[in-house]
Amino acid sequence: MPFEVPEGWVWTTVSDISKSILYGVSESAKSEGKYKLLRITDIQDNKVDWETVPFTDFDDNKVSSYILHNGDIVFARTGATVGKSYLIQGLSQKAIYASYLIRIQTFDLILPEYVKLFFESGYYWEQIELSSVGIGQPNVNGTILGYLNIPLPPFAEQKRIVIEIEQWLSLIDQIEQGKDDLHSVIKQTKSKILDLAIHGKLVPQDPNDEPAIELLKRINPGFTPCDNGHSRKFSQSWCSVTVNDVCSIIGGVSYNKADIQDTGIRVLRGGNIQNGKVIDCFDDVFIPLSYQNNDNQVQHGDIIVVASTGSQTLIGKTGFADRDIPKTQIGAFLRIVRPKQKALSPYIRLIFQTDDYKGYIRNVAKGSNINNVKNAHLQNYQIYLPPLEEQQRIVQKIEELFSVLDNIQKALEV
Repeated sequence: MPFEVPEGWVWTTVSDISKSILYGVSESAKSEGKYKLLRITDIQDNKVDWETVPFTDFDDNKVSSYILHNGDIVFARTGATVGKSYLIQGLSQKAIYASYLIRIQTFDLILPEYVKLFFESGYYWEQIELSSVGIGQPNVNGTILGYLNIPLPPFAEQKRIVIEIEQWLSLIDQIEQGKDDLHSVIKQTKSKILDLAIHGKLVPQDPNDEPAIELLKRINPGFTPCDNGHSRKFSQSWCSVTVNDVCSIIGGVSYNKADIQDTGIRVLRGGNIQNGKVIDCFDDVFIPLSYQNNDNQVQHGDIIVVASTGSQTLIGKTGFADRDIPKTQIGAFLRIVRPKQKALSPYIRLIFQTDDYKGYIRNVAKGSNINNVKNAHLQNYQIYLPPLEEQQRIVQKIEELFSVLDNIQKALEV
């Protein structure tokens, strides 16, 4: 016995509890036909969307052997999902199953719901791992499946087990849904906090703060604020500017593929921008030191922007350089937004995380296949700048609030 079972239980095999273990049909999927054709790929997260399952035709004289019934269990016998199973339920039309699936039909006093639960157990998966054969493409045939050991309780206890586990699984699903909902609330809360920050509603204003325009005049003595009417919604100490007024936009390095090597200058690409940070990747590209360019070498305070991608979701994604990164430059599909005064960097970084910025970028960068952020798109983006002292209070407040939210999020992942 693999392990002890309660009195009244027996150790048996899948073959001994099954009246049929049968491979599926080798038929092509069609948009129309007499029968639905269930395939491995139609089974996702223990569910089947029968509306999307294709059709097929089959010999009417032979089809009865392959017709699926409620209570049948189908089993993936090959590929990356070998061992995955699905309990047929809620059939509303005739369906058969494809050749990479094996169907199990249990005897009447064997509850298929109990067998399906066994097919989810750790002990079942241990047997599948030990029994799988093949190099690169693991598979389990019908004979091996039939040999698998299964602990079997009396029929009445099978029912009680199924009812008890379904109750627990339902509770777990509710908890998981609650976690998902809370993750969503946390994300929305962060967006709202950022929105309040850039509209001057997160921290109180201090009339003793030096107006932002004085700081801007020191950065650029010829600076002239533009007023399109919106600035009247802000404190007089705030100032309407474009990104170009307070930041430099720096392009990335282009290189020949033939120059790629194992060491040298690391070239950042879109994959290096993750969760608002600049990270190393296992497949990073390196080019010779002859490509050295001090302008697009990543410096502390730089905001790295994904400027070219086929994804509307990823376009404009930003990462913040929290340190100087030696021998690291951005690639041609990225841009550096570099504040002209480093003290501005923490606040401007927040602006580039807001929904307002993301909406602006997705609107201006649309393309038929590739989305592109031009330098002018970044330069012309209008922002409202508070006094430097207020920027610092805003950044500090956001760090405090985000820290609380991050701790909650980490607790959800335990």
